[in-house]
Amino acid sequence: MQRLVILGGGESGVGTAILGKQKGYDVFVSDYGKIKDNYKEVLANNGIQWEEETHTENKILNADIVMKSPGIPDKAPIVKKLLEKKIPVISEIEFAAPFTKAITIGITGSNGKTTTTMLTYHLLKSAGLNVGLAGNIGKSFAQQVAEEQYDYYVLELSSFQLDGIVNYKPHIAIVTNISPDHLDRYEYKYENYIASKFRITMNQTQGDFLIYDADDEAIAEWFKNNKTKAQLIPFSLTKTFEKGAFIKEKKMEVNINDDEFIMETEYIALEGKHNMKNAMAATSVAKLLQIRKATIRESLSSFQGVEHRLEKVLKIQNVQYINDSKATNVNATYFALDSMNTPTVWIVGGVDKGNDYSELMSLVNEKVKAIICLGVDNKKIIDAFGNIVDVMIEVDSMNDAVKMAQRLTEKGDAVLLSPACASFDLFENYEDRGKQFKQAVQNL
Repeated sequence: MQRLVILGGGESGVGTAILGKQKGYDVFVSDYGKIKDNYKEVLANNGIQWEEETHTENKILNADIVMKSPGIPDKAPIVKKLLEKKIPVISEIEFAAPFTKAITIGITGSNGKTTTTMLTYHLLKSAGLNVGLAGNIGKSFAQQVAEEQYDYYVLELSSFQLDGIVNYKPHIAIVTNISPDHLDRYEYKYENYIASKFRITMNQTQGDFLIYDADDEAIAEWFKNNKTKAQLIPFSLTKTFEKGAFIKEKKMEVNINDDEFIMETEYIALEGKHNMKNAMAATSVAKLLQIRKATIRESLSSFQGVEHRLEKVLKIQNVQYINDSKATNVNATYFALDSMNTPTVWIVGGVDKGNDYSELMSLVNEKVKAIICLGVDNKKIIDAFGNIVDVMIEVDSMNDAVKMAQRLTEKGDAVLLSPACASFDLFENYEDRGKQFKQAVQNL
């Protein structure tokens, strides 16, 4: 009996444990932190052994295979020891993929991947396909492989999940865009992070497809030095293609298999330039899977967007409050500020992952009337924008941030929470941060 050790008792860890047990592995789950009660219950119900707040080496280093949760870095001591012993350390996606015959659509990128994943899922589901949604989102892929019988999966894949693949290949891969993020996990080398994202296509063959943003510099740079066997489907806001997706005269055109899909952009529910890209990527998948044009059109016009991503919360005294808590890096905030068309009070800050704020300068200059810094250490933000905006305020709670924002606005303004940073200094995660923002706005 092969021994499967799982590091991390969260969603992906527990899902992998269930699948491993079902497939006849001797399974052990080890978490250096605490395991949530609901997960403990699932493990107990499935007769799976676990430990928390420690890694017992003699129970781990005897593994035949190890599934490491995406949050655990390669430089963690236990992972280093496993690698020294040449024990394979893989991701949930790599472990689960061989156990399903389903076609997978893998979506990665620094920004836009959740929206693109949700929109692609919405398109496929609306067309009546038997489709699951997993990866970085919702219920774990491994658990769904154990318990469901889907024909397709739409998977949101982070660079950390892709670091742990060996043989996995999606039939259709999407790279939404690449900008510096999580560099602390990649020796502060941008090229390492880019290479990590492109692992999504490393096992693809001529029968597979890679959909990508043809306007993105980092992606273009990768193509100069690397090749993929997959058929390429580019999308762009500025270029046009014989095969690919583009915007021309306020229409989105997607041309695949010599069959053109055209839709006026004003009827697409998602707003903003970056969302046009997300729509082009998702529509390309729908076209490859030969979904009817009427279904695509209907789905694009009915899609509601993703919570915590440019989510309109409330309008109070003609001031629009917008929750973009999911913007955990500068590039995401760039999209948010770019889509603002009224004077904006911007709430920003948190745990900085090596941010370079210079690319936001022109947008801040043009659109932002006041900045509220919501973080434990705001020095970098103050240094960057102190001379550009007239009003700069530091707060250390979401309630204070929202109350202060209300004082600084006049009719016709907007308040935008788009932190450009991780949330762990004051919040559990970006969802917690977004929920607190919405609650504070509702309390005004």
